[in-house]
Amino acid sequence: MTGEGSGADSMNTSDDEDLRDLSLQSFAASALFRRTFDEGMSLVEETARYLDGPGREEQRHLPRKTAMLYAGESMRVTTRLMQAASWLLVQRAVHEGDMKAEDASADRYRLGSKEICFGGVAEGSETLPATLQSLLLRSDNLYRRIARLDDILFGAAAAPAGARGALAMLEQAFSGPQ
Repeated sequence: MTGEGSGADSMNTSDDEDLRDLSLQSFAASALFRRTFDEGMSLVEETARYLDGPGREEQRHLPRKTAMLYAGESMRVTTRLMQAASWLLVQRAVHEGDMKAEDASADRYRLGSKEICFGGVAEGSETLPATLQSLLLRSDNLYRRIARLDDILFGAAAAPAGARGALAMLEQAFSGPQ
């Protein structure tokens, strides 16, 4: 199952609005989480099978420059999926009571490697095998959706609302150690 063309491929505005009122515990119990989790884990498995099998064989037959690009982009897809899977597993651990929601909001459990994962399409990527191109696109879509979820669930909690909140943040930032 590739997930292409399914409802699991995108989040819409109503998903964003519904999530603003959810706690981390209730989010992990939602249909959106289950769809995202299933899609993410399926994509991890599909990617591993491809990179360890047909992808390895395809890479052997690529011109040197394209083979180097293949190596870099396969690391990018792997990094995206490792970050996504880790984040999803943490949210599931919260839902199952194996982890406290407060702990899950710590930076170490937030979505990482954004500088690698959000990187643009590499020049020459159109010369890569079609399967790797598809995995790159789908992993990018998944990672970006999870980044939005992470921001909705944890980002808003970190920033106080309104002008008073902004002033409090500035005051704290410029007051220095006391």
